[in-house]
Amino acid sequence: MIGSDIQFANPEFFWLLLLLPVALLWFFFKRNKQGASLKISSTKGFSAPTLLSRLRPLSLALRLLALAAIITAMARPQTEDISTRTKTTKGIDIVMAIDVSSSMLARDLKPNRLSALKEVASDFIGKRPNDRIGLVVYAGESYTKTPITSDKAIVQNALKEISYGQLSDGTAIGMGLATSVNRLKESKAISKVIILLTDGVNNAGFIEPQTAADLALEYGIKTYTIGLGTNGNALSPIGYNADGSFRYGMRQVEIDEELLQDIADATGGQYFRATDNDSLEEIYEEINKLEKTEIEEFKYYRYEEKFRPWILLAGGLLLLEWIFRLTLFRSFI
Repeated sequence: MIGSDIQFANPEFFWLLLLLPVALLWFFFKRNKQGASLKISSTKGFSAPTLLSRLRPLSLALRLLALAAIITAMARPQTEDISTRTKTTKGIDIVMAIDVSSSMLARDLKPNRLSALKEVASDFIGKRPNDRIGLVVYAGESYTKTPITSDKAIVQNALKEISYGQLSDGTAIGMGLATSVNRLKESKAISKVIILLTDGVNNAGFIEPQTAADLALEYGIKTYTIGLGTNGNALSPIGYNADGSFRYGMRQVEIDEELLQDIADATGGQYFRATDNDSLEEIYEEINKLEKTEIEEFKYYRYEEKFRPWILLAGGLLLLEWIFRLTLFRSFI
């Protein structure tokens, strides 16, 4: 009757079980006091005790068991069912602006910068189940790959499709940032964030990065900037082979860190430098910690009382004991 999922609302009543051995001692003491003594020379004339006389303590056992059942019922055995409901109290809209210029194929990250970024970004998206996320890609120009959406499957599939060659080559940081701002400016979210990643310097586009940063500030959009590339030289595309594939060679890594720092400072974000796969992963993990979505959890408790079977058991035991007293044990009372 007591399962592993049973708990007791008033377990202090179990202290009353200490009365049971007291009642048992009182019974035997009282029976000995009520019995009369008689000295005789022989008991041969008396018959052996009958089976009913030997069962007489059963009456006491039934009473004690009934009392134990009543005490258990008083302790209120019950089962507990807990259901939870979460409510997002502070939603965050995020746009990830990704550089897809030819330099993103450099192999200082494994297997290359763009592939390493896509892997880390995918993991980041998976850790933001309560936020809306959009994708912007840019090189010599920019466009929205995915508008902000809460459907992570759409975002993840769009991220997989990002590759070099979809845009004219170049690095239009201002265009990438401006397009991201355009996706977020109408957002009603309490917090709006852009994560802009590049591995070069602004050398294309017709919008200056500082102008785009001013727009982000005007619309209350925080921008985290990431400079991607090792310190020194990296194995990068330097030309084309006869078959149209890239020819690789060592090239100096040039990142306009001052510009990226200025954009982050102007909008209330932070600038990070990723020089390898591990540091890139750590940066996205840090941003994930900095931009926390506030979740309110409600727990609902439903209790089902289980004392009724114990009351019925006690009643049944007392009824059985009463019947025995009126029938089997009547001559002994």
